[in-house]
Amino acid sequence: MPVTAYIGIGSNVGDKKANCLKAVELLKQAGNVLALSALYYTEPVGYHEQEDFINAVAAFETERSPRELLDLCLRIEDMLGRKRTVRWGPRTIDLDILLYGDVVVNLPDLVIPHPLMATRKFVLVPLAEIAPQAAHPLVKKNASKLLSELKDTSTVMKCRPDRTGP
Repeated sequence: MPVTAYIGIGSNVGDKKANCLKAVELLKQAGNVLALSALYYTEPVGYHEQEDFINAVAAFETERSPRELLDLCLRIEDMLGRKRTVRWGPRTIDLDILLYGDVVVNLPDLVIPHPLMATRKFVLVPLAEIAPQAAHPLVKKNASKLLSELKDTSTVMKCRPDRTGP
């Protein structure tokens, strides 16, 4: 039975827009991308000594298990040259499973819903754009409600398609 998963997409190395769009193309080759948010320029979180990010969220219909979906995301990251050096550091591409239907997973290497999604503006803005009613199964609030209650004041600015900058 197909499940809708929401995948966070981010890049801050190289051609950030192209990296994000290539990741979406690879997701499309592996399944059904139901929706894609706009691309957003965002400030780095956690480790600040790095370039700004481009972020987006894709709604992805899949029959893969959460583990299989994680493996797909990791393969796409590898294909696009992801190097894991500094936690929250620069990356060519980052794919995070934000939600997987209403499933909750709590394993050492896979936690769904993403444990920080409810506190991150760069996740909630694009998620609320494409799926305002997508519900966080633990806090029992949808993306729009989480965004409206968010205290995060970081910059999240929609990319203009005709420019390489904001």
